[in-house]
Amino acid sequence: MIIKHPGPANPAPPAPEFPWPGNTRTALFAAFDVDTESVWLGGDRNNEQRLVTLSHGGYEARVGVPKILEVLARHQVSATFFVTGWSIEAYPAMCEAILDAGHEIAHHGYLHLRPDTADTQTLHDEMDRGLEAMNTVLGLTPTGYRAPWGESTIELLELLQNRGIRYSSSWRDDIRPYRHVLPSGAGPIEIPVNASFDDWTYGLTHRSSPRALFGREHVLSIWREEFDQTREWGGVTTMVMHPQVTGRPMRINILDQFLAHVRQFDDVWIARGDQIAGHFEACETRAS
Repeated sequence: MIIKHPGPANPAPPAPEFPWPGNTRTALFAAFDVDTESVWLGGDRNNEQRLVTLSHGGYEARVGVPKILEVLARHQVSATFFVTGWSIEAYPAMCEAILDAGHEIAHHGYLHLRPDTADTQTLHDEMDRGLEAMNTVLGLTPTGYRAPWGESTIELLELLQNRGIRYSSSWRDDIRPYRHVLPSGAGPIEIPVNASFDDWTYGLTHRSSPRALFGREHVLSIWREEFDQTREWGGVTTMVMHPQVTGRPMRINILDQFLAHVRQFDDVWIARGDQIAGHFEACETRAS
């Protein structure tokens, strides 16, 4: 195996320290990956015959998303839902409920296929079928994108730029938004993820990949401390939650209590991805 010459995987400079809006010192980006059954189908097509396995994903539209919308409304939190095109076509009423509540729906692939192992045709199909589903079913053009399986490539970033996607939220290498630098020039804005807020790590086990589950006190303490320090540093706390995980009875209380903790502070800008991207663009313009 030939290893490329040592150098950073990301050529973008460190994130600019643009101020947050008004008197805020930090941002919370509450974001949910709505995969429904597509995450199980995209991971293993044999799951088409495993209806109990698929029912993990079916829980999202039946219970998970409605319960999460209730919690967000109670705390007056605007969020972004990254939804696969397959899920939009399968559950249009769920998506309409998300939009009616004032939240953003963004791109999350079509069948939740891995971008890093896809050939060029598959990569383009995943992008364009997702765009088509959003336009045909919901009448919208997305502003943002989160990569299925949390992986990205230069080819994918170039495709996002070509398709007019203004921001990505997949990378894990900063605590503030920045703009990607691509071989072709400036790329999309990145709203980096905090992997500690990926609920799948703590809260989902499955017969084919069993893992230990983490209780409320463990997860809530991690989330609080990550948020508190990110607030001190003036960064953005970006969450990666899944309604088939956080929408479960005990775990939704973790989200509820975490948002109550955040709401104690009056210097937190709680914003959707499109709002964060728009603010970054405005700061770029003023700085140029």
